[in-house]
Amino acid sequence: MTRSRRAVLASTGVALGSLAGCLGGSSGSASNLDGYQTISVDGQSVPLAPLSDVHAWYESDRARFADARSQTAYAESHIDGAVWSPARNGQSSDDPVESWDTDTLIVTYCGCPHHLSSMRAASLIDAGYENVVALDDGFWAWQDAGYPVVGGNPDYEPPLRVVEGQTDPAFAGEMAWARHDPSGQREVTPIADDGSYALNVRFAGVADEDPIRLTTPAYELSAPLGELAAGVVSAAGRL
Repeated sequence: MTRSRRAVLASTGVALGSLAGCLGGSSGSASNLDGYQTISVDGQSVPLAPLSDVHAWYESDRARFADARSQTAYAESHIDGAVWSPARNGQSSDDPVESWDTDTLIVTYCGCPHHLSSMRAASLIDAGYENVVALDDGFWAWQDAGYPVVGGNPDYEPPLRVVEGQTDPAFAGEMAWARHDPSGQREVTPIADDGSYALNVRFAGVADEDPIRLTTPAYELSAPLGELAAGVVSAAGRL
């Protein structure tokens, strides 16, 4: 099947191949995903699939792909044939995944590398989809491997800035967010048991001097991205 044919199928909602036997086991059921590392997100157990397996499914047309990032990031570059279905619950109306059969093998992905994608995967599992995984390595590993990418700027990889911070350990397991509101780009990471967090931020077209809104359950802070990445945000929400 050619890549152009794949794009047509993705846009029209036609299933890409049969799930039977593609993951091991005898049918296209959730049990076929046994053996993968899982993380708990929003009360759901989300399998994390490695890049090698996901690429093999792509090459054999056994999976469909949902980009859980912002529309801005999707427009810049995305896996060839993927649809935009952002975390947490997809597009507000007419999300393309809604037309897919519930036994479709769905790979969600993001860039952080798997926090937004695992949120989207969890919401799909909660909605009754039986074979959903998040790409463990993230979109940039896919691009770095030279696998098919399309979009307005498919060769561009935004620089990585790591935003570290601290909050009350009572919020362990909840989320810290970084948002660039003008473009709608965002990243998320869970808060660790000691209240620390580290956000891997790759925002397209966002410079060090551009303000980023950082939120945790305890505080909200707006500051230039370069300043946020240069130090550690305190438990009081200050640089």
